[in-house]
Amino acid sequence: MTKRIKLRTLLIGGFITLFFAVLVGRVYWVQVVNADYWADKAREIWSKSETLVPVRGTISDRDGNVLAMDSAAYTVAVNPQLINKLGLEDVIVSKLHNVLNKPESELRDIVTSRGENGEFRRQREVRNEGWKIDKTLADRIDKFTKELKGQYDVEDVGIYLIKEQKRYYPKNNLASHLIGYEAKEGQAKMGLEAALDDVLSGEAGEIKYERDGFGVILENGEVEFKPSRDGKNVKLTIDAEIQHYVESAIKEAYDKYQPKSITAIAADPQTMEILGMANLPDFNPNEYWRGKAEDFDNHATKSLYEPGSTFKIVTLAAAIEEGIFNPDEPYQSGSIRVKGWPRPIYDHKREGWGTISFLDGLKHSSNVAFVKLGYERLQAAKLKDYITKFGFGQKTGIELGDSKGGINFNPSINIEVATAAFGQGRVQVTPIQQVAAVAAVANGGKLLVPHLVKEIEDPVTKKTEVIEPKVVRQVISEKTAKLAGEYLEQVVSDQKIGTGKNAYIEGYRVAGKTGTAQKVEKNGKGYSTDKYVVSFIGYAPVENPKVIVYVVVDEPNDPNAGGGSAAAPVFKDIMLQSLRHLGIKSSLTSTGDKNQQKGQTAQVPDLTDLKLAQAKEELKARSLGVEVVGKGGTVLQQIPKAGSFVSPAQRIYLITEDRSKLAIPNMSGLSLRDALEICSLLQIRVYTEGQGFVTSQMLAKQNGERVIKLKLAPPGEELKSDAENAGKAGD
Repeated sequence: MTKRIKLRTLLIGGFITLFFAVLVGRVYWVQVVNADYWADKAREIWSKSETLVPVRGTISDRDGNVLAMDSAAYTVAVNPQLINKLGLEDVIVSKLHNVLNKPESELRDIVTSRGENGEFRRQREVRNEGWKIDKTLADRIDKFTKELKGQYDVEDVGIYLIKEQKRYYPKNNLASHLIGYEAKEGQAKMGLEAALDDVLSGEAGEIKYERDGFGVILENGEVEFKPSRDGKNVKLTIDAEIQHYVESAIKEAYDKYQPKSITAIAADPQTMEILGMANLPDFNPNEYWRGKAEDFDNHATKSLYEPGSTFKIVTLAAAIEEGIFNPDEPYQSGSIRVKGWPRPIYDHKREGWGTISFLDGLKHSSNVAFVKLGYERLQAAKLKDYITKFGFGQKTGIELGDSKGGINFNPSINIEVATAAFGQGRVQVTPIQQVAAVAAVANGGKLLVPHLVKEIEDPVTKKTEVIEPKVVRQVISEKTAKLAGEYLEQVVSDQKIGTGKNAYIEGYRVAGKTGTAQKVEKNGKGYSTDKYVVSFIGYAPVENPKVIVYVVVDEPNDPNAGGGSAAAPVFKDIMLQSLRHLGIKSSLTSTGDKNQQKGQTAQVPDLTDLKLAQAKEELKARSLGVEVVGKGGTVLQQIPKAGSFVSPAQRIYLITEDRSKLAIPNMSGLSLRDALEICSLLQIRVYTEGQGFVTSQMLAKQNGERVIKLKLAPPGEELKSDAENAGKAGD
């Protein structure tokens, strides 16, 4: 018995000894032999890594008005486990539905969400309506959460606001196609947001540190820190005030003609800085998910059109350069035959105007005149060479990227050469190409690269890169450009036969050209008889061009609408307001006797009690600018008063709401009397500096009261508003 016990004891002791030997060996292997490996593994567990998100660069207009920026955002999350424990699912679903406008059925699915084990989840985000919401909505949810906590006397009701950041566009729809947007996932989509993503996005940083089991940072632990680098700030060539003029003008035409789309571009022809660029339909980048597919099309740079008669400017300039355009030379208008083609080419007035001069042919926008100039005299090779020199069939180089267009006419096919001479057939261009080409005529013959970026500032180094104008080539001589401008001016100034007469602005020399191009049928077989692209392009002042504007209306609903009737008035609205804003002086002055002044100005009609649309038509008929103050539909008051004499450069203010609801309008260009009348209407105290007409305004506070400071200058001095405060085919 004793021997058996000793044997068992020895056996058990042997096993225990062997176990400890193995254990010690394993410990030695782990602690000594593989120490580095396991230390790294432990460090991974102790270490915490966080990504440092950089601030995306701002996008602003040329005057520093912010168009895109990063701002605080909040994501709504819920705790289904706690909500259901407290029995709050119904009240929370109802409230979040009202605040976020998310369907109740979807919210109930989130609030009652269960995991694979069948238990309620501990956290679920409310997407997409509750994802990266503004502070206004977040405050409403926070207030509701506090009320619930007080009502149920608990510290947590299962609603949380996770602080994040998102892209915010203060001007909403303004320049939306140009700027683009950043999706909530953080991806830059379209526009300059995408084109300049590498510049704007910056570089993410990272911090790594060691912590104990409770998550507390170890005092002597290792810390690795790589700082984030904020994105660069981009200042655009866009002028927010001119952008507003562009969008307001095309909106009015869009409502009137209900076209498939409408596009307008305003630029400085001397530098090809884009001052304004817009399309309709458009979208709000703050709510991009609400837009339809067609709302996102940037027709200004990507869409191709047969330009129609606005393209005649290229043929005209080439003919002048080659010495084959004699404005006084007569020719027979109406129709012309092209070798190898069975049907004649007609003018938009099929019977023509008889025997007329080539200059009158330009004024009438005669297709026959340009077939003679382009097809018969320049001939195919030379015509195509000039078209190429003017930048067609190539990308312009604008930062947004653009289509190169199509100049595909066959020089050996006579009819294709003939139709190309007046902008139809196998000629397709983008609006930005058309602007760059005509700007070359306006600026003395230089084809420039159109650009949208004026400066790029690095917030880290404080260095600023200035984008200078870039000349592609000299296309025509300065003399040719000057002559072309003088001839195109007569297209507008000749109020009897000029197709561009609706673009005439009293006091300014305006050069321009209309265009009405038939659209090709969807099946590609021939031209439509009722679908047109109507357009107008022009620049001013002719003696020293400062602004070029192009307007394209795709498929207006009026069968009689042409470039002169539909697009030219839009051009006029944009051009007049832009010239005023830039301080370009009109030849009209406020000096001289009263009778002379009356002869140079228009009398303001009585617009009180008229519907807003009717009042606008009355002012447009008198070539007067308008600014609506308020959101009503009827004119309650007008400034200046009915019967006053004003120049075309002055806006007429239409008050459509009770004064308690009114915002302060831009009063640049108003006389002191009219400005004081507006301020009196708004019940705001005024301080003035200088005499004459308002040049700028500044809103301020004095002793807690809102006041406005107005700067004035005598008549004749430069007036510049403070943007921060403010026929058919062949026509």
